[in-house]
This record gives sequence, C-alpha cells and structure tokens, in this order.
Amino acid sequence: MTATEIEPGLYDIPAELYHSDPVPGGSLSASGAKILADCPARFKWQLDHPQPHKPAFEFGTAAHTVILGDGPELVVVDAEKWNTDEIKTKVAAIRDAGGIPLKQADYQRICDMAEALAANPEAAEILTPGSGAAEQSIFWTDGQIWWRSRFDWLRPDLIGDYKTTQSVHPDKLKRTVYEYGYHIQEHIYRRGAHELGLLPEGAAFKFIFQEKQPPYLVQVAELDPVARYAGQRDTHFAAGHYLHGRETGHWPAYSEHSTVISLPPYIERQYS
Repeated sequence: MTATEIEPGLYDIPAELYHSDPVPGGSLSASGAKILADCPARFKWQLDHPQPHKPAFEFGTAAHTVILGDGPELVVVDAEKWNTDEIKTKVAAIRDAGGIPLKQADYQRICDMAEALAANPEAAEILTPGSGAAEQSIFWTDGQIWWRSRFDWLRPDLIGDYKTTQSVHPDKLKRTVYEYGYHIQEHIYRRGAHELGLLPEGAAFKFIFQEKQPPYLVQVAELDPVARYAGQRDTHFAAGHYLHGRETGHWPAYSEHSTVISLPPYIERQYS
C-alpha cells in the first residue's frame, strides 16, 4: 500500500507504515486527538517535530507482541548491563532492523505476564487464538477529516485493547483512563469500526489492563455511559481544533489571555 492507494477500509499492514501516516494530507489518530483535546499548540509542535525512538516504550510493545502474537521480533541480549561499545552496537543494530532488544530478565517478565493473563478466564476468552486478528489498521473519512486507528485485537463481536499499567485497582484505573485519554481512543475506535461496517453499533469494547509487576494482576474493564460520552465530547473538541488549525494555521495553547489561578479544591477546603 502506498500513500496514493489509501481508501476507507481495513488493512493488515506493518506498524511502521501505519504510524508514518500514509494518508495524503495527513490523518488524525486517537493519539493525536488526545493531544489536541488538551493543547492544539502541542499537537502542532509534535506534528512538525516527530519524536525519535524512545526505548521506554519497548517493554509495552514487546508485551503486546507476546500477548497478541503479532509484532516486531524480540531479541534477547545476553548481558546484564548495556554499557559497553560492543553491546551498544548490537542493541542499535537490532533496533535498526526493526526488532526490540530485551534483557533476559525483561523477556522473562513478559513471559510471566503472558502466563498470568492466560490464567484469567475473561481475558483469555477475549484473546482466544483464532477468534480475531491482531494489529489491524483502519482508515476512514467523515467528509472533512481522515481518521486512522490500529486495533490490538479485532473480533466480529468486539474490540479488545491490551494495556500495561502500574495498578489495576479500580480507583487507579479511573485516573489512568482519563489521564491517558483512553475514553477518546475508545470512541474513535468504535466510530471507525461502525463507519466501515466492521462491528454493529454498540458492540463491546474491552480493555484488558495488566500490571507490570508481580503477580501481574489482570483486570478486564469497560467504560460506563458517562465516560463514553466524555470520549465523544472530547473527540468532538479535538476534531474542531484540528479543522480550525488546518484552515487558519492557528493552533492555540491552553489559554491566550491572562488567567486567574486558584488552589486545588482539596486545598481550598482547608481554608474554608
């Protein structure tokens, strides 16, 4: 697939091609919409200044590869420390070839996570081999904006999204969903799947959260109606900022006028 061949639809393409945004003129992903909903100026800067590779993201990507059975090659580098020129060269070569270098301990941790997830009946059922397809990309347009999404796991009856996290405690997950914009992601993914006829409207969207520390606890979760409405609203705001920025070249920051700062409510209560 090349940039001139993009049509609305489902594509089984490499992650690198998806992230390079092959849509002529550009498309908007959930990751971009999350930033736009918060600060259009930051979105524009990141659009003009693509970020270099960040090794910090490799563990999560490697976990996806093992859990979902699709992704870049994982290469164990048999060295406790990666501080010699020889090891640094080897690690760089693995990354240049599109693979992910891992220390033996990290690879074992991911395997242990996969084992823990397989022991969770609900998560294991969602990701039953053969019930769906991993790492599927979609592109579609609403007439004004081209959108793109990449599903972790797409079945005929649901979307599954796997997330590694620090804690699966319900109270912590509430904050995690909002802070990382997962409510926006769900809305965009649902919308794209419905627009392309891949899923019926109202089909399930299951988040599979897993802690990165032993005992690698797992929590399957769905968003409630209020969270889903917030995702729709914030996506609408993001789309408005995107269209305005493209048409005018103006990408505002958090505020363009002098503002008054108050203390957080929980601190104000101490003085009331």
